[in-house]
Amino acid sequence: MGYKQLKSGGQILVTDVIFIVHFIQKRSMFARTSLRLFYFAIACTNIVFVFAQKAPSAPYVPSHEEMIRSYRSVEAKDSAVKNSVYKTSVDAHWLPGNKAFWYRNILQDSTTEYLLVNAETGVKRKAFNEAELAGALSRNTGSAIKPERLFLDNLSFNAAGSSMTFACQNKYYRFDIKKNALKVIDSLPHIAKNNHQFNPPPSRWENFATDSLSPNKQYTAYIKDNNIFVKPVNGGEAVQYTRDGSNAHPYGSLAWSPDSKYVIGYHITPIEDSAVYYVLSSVSGTTRGQLKSHPYKQPGDPFTTYEMYIFPVVQPSAVKVNTAVIDFFDAPRLYWTKDNTHFYYEKVDRGHQRFRIIEVDVTSGNARTVLDEQAKTFIYANRIYTHYMPETNEILWTSEKDNWRHIYLVDARSGDIKTEIIRGNYVVKNIDSIDEKKREIWFSANGVNDGEDPYYVHYYRIGFDGNDLIDLTPVRANHKIVYSPDKKYYLDTYSEVNTAPVTELHNTLTGQKIAEIERADIGKFLAIVKRLPEPFLAKGRDGKTDIYGIVCLPADFDSTKKYPVVENIYAGPQDAFVPKSFMPYYSEMQSLADLGFIVVQIDGMGTANRSKSFHDVCWKNLADAGFPDRILWMKALAAKYSYVDTSRVGLYGTSAGGQNALGGLLFHPEWYKAGVASCGCHDNRVDKQWWNEQWMGYPIGSWYEEQSNITNASKLCGNLLLMVGEADTNVPPESTYRVADALIKANKTFDFLPIPGSDHTSGGAYGKLKRRDFFVRNLLHIEPPQRNMGELSMLTK
Repeated sequence: MGYKQLKSGGQILVTDVIFIVHFIQKRSMFARTSLRLFYFAIACTNIVFVFAQKAPSAPYVPSHEEMIRSYRSVEAKDSAVKNSVYKTSVDAHWLPGNKAFWYRNILQDSTTEYLLVNAETGVKRKAFNEAELAGALSRNTGSAIKPERLFLDNLSFNAAGSSMTFACQNKYYRFDIKKNALKVIDSLPHIAKNNHQFNPPPSRWENFATDSLSPNKQYTAYIKDNNIFVKPVNGGEAVQYTRDGSNAHPYGSLAWSPDSKYVIGYHITPIEDSAVYYVLSSVSGTTRGQLKSHPYKQPGDPFTTYEMYIFPVVQPSAVKVNTAVIDFFDAPRLYWTKDNTHFYYEKVDRGHQRFRIIEVDVTSGNARTVLDEQAKTFIYANRIYTHYMPETNEILWTSEKDNWRHIYLVDARSGDIKTEIIRGNYVVKNIDSIDEKKREIWFSANGVNDGEDPYYVHYYRIGFDGNDLIDLTPVRANHKIVYSPDKKYYLDTYSEVNTAPVTELHNTLTGQKIAEIERADIGKFLAIVKRLPEPFLAKGRDGKTDIYGIVCLPADFDSTKKYPVVENIYAGPQDAFVPKSFMPYYSEMQSLADLGFIVVQIDGMGTANRSKSFHDVCWKNLADAGFPDRILWMKALAAKYSYVDTSRVGLYGTSAGGQNALGGLLFHPEWYKAGVASCGCHDNRVDKQWWNEQWMGYPIGSWYEEQSNITNASKLCGNLLLMVGEADTNVPPESTYRVADALIKANKTFDFLPIPGSDHTSGGAYGKLKRRDFFVRNLLHIEPPQRNMGELSMLTK
């Protein structure tokens, strides 16, 4: 190819570039200069690089014998990959004083090593003389213990790292590391929580009691005959505050003010949830099936209600709080002001479109709304975070009111927003802790860094004023950090789906890296699986938004063939689901790919961890499931790679993914030809209340029925396998049975696999086999191995 052709925008094969570079390096004494000129010429042109590949000759359709060999290869990998990845993380155990930590690596053939790390310098060494300890243990126990196979339980060190205690073979020991002296002891020291992982968010509901001692331990509040009493601990008459309590309307859920002057309680109208049922068909010891039931609240079902009252200890009369009856969720957690004259509680209205912080004056019972957030779509109740600071009369609060989950500093008296602490088009994921003295927030977030996968989690520290944002995890990857107990240090483990994990030790104050502690060894794993998933992105339905996913190719992939596509789908709006970190196991996606498929997983619009508008697509619209984005993503994949066969596309999923898998066949039959739906919540009126009303809204409207897989079952065109665990307590089994009933009434053909005794499941090992067989039969159009005929064992390797 000449320079004029290149300059005019011609194409050059990558293999040609490699040949040219190789030729220059081998032949020219001015190799470096020649290469610079060659690269400059390329940079000045509009060359399109293309990978050399033959035009696909035919779809990949293996013979029956080749298919059996693929099955055998997959089964062999399932076994071979176990314990083939090493050093993927560091489980740090900090010594007293937090100046050092030890950890254990389990290596090839289940051998072990124990390492001790100086936190200040990052220098690591053997934690003790393993040969000496193994010899001493062998002599003491009378059994041969190898130094490379030391499994020590409840191991702990002293602050200097010179002595350690542990359990081994039901005995307790102390080992003097300097003297290599072993001694049997009677007991082990208590080992406290040894590191600081992210704190879970506080519950929005109080841990109420029916018999409660006051904080000053002078009074007891209790329930008797459904009414409220308070009596002194040291004797004296009990004061009865209520007299209208009954079995149908009892008083209860008592909570004290911090100064012991008030009890908060509720006049309750309890609701007993209706039951759902299932039958255990195969119970040993009986010839009869067993009927089981459990309470289960479905969309539209009523809630227990709570009327709030104040019971002042100094006066014998109750004060009814001037606020609406709490008719959604349980009695709320109370947050008291510093002077104990007021408290706050939070209220999420049913329908998830309004969230309020309400202040109550305990002296009068008057209430007022301090903060009132309302949304046209939904407010994600489980991701509302609040932190009350009575010393400064401030509240930290997360909201998506500006299209991103951000943190706000709120004046607790006026409800005014003092500062939008987090600003920018990114999402606060979790808040770990608040330092009120330093006025700092420790949190994780997605999407801060331009040009990076927005789902990658990074960790940060920021001031209440929104300044001094510090990225503790700057490396481009998905991160997870664990702090030392005093938070002076942290271990950062990061990776991508196609890169091995690395664990680094950092100084928390500066974020500075102290040392690389471990880099995962995935060599043996790669030699077995041969391929890792690859990220891929394409534009969504709006032509602007990037949609992210991963691709798994067959281990013996041939780019001259066209492979059918199988999507692993879960479009539940509560989160995002495409893996972002290295997976140190032989995933179901890869094992299915190795049978001759391109297996993909995608996060379409309607899932979480992006903008509010991205998430809002699911509102009253779960049947959408991001399908327009998913289909465009797969079309883009096929446009880029000629080996992607979009005439043969299937999908599979469990739970909400089961709903999605059948939904793909019903609502997009032009694209999806085969689907496996396991334990699906096929009708959002049948599934659990809290999940479905969050996304589908309340009251229950016509859209529930319109989007039901049961209602639309007669639209089935493709091939379907339904699975259900007969003992599913998450999604009632009748959700799947009702689909089967509708399909039968519509004279549709489908496969059906109930799993006796199983709970919420994708089918377990047997379900995995059936899923593989189903796609082999319906997308590769090859009969899978006839196991009843022993084909897998009969074929010579």
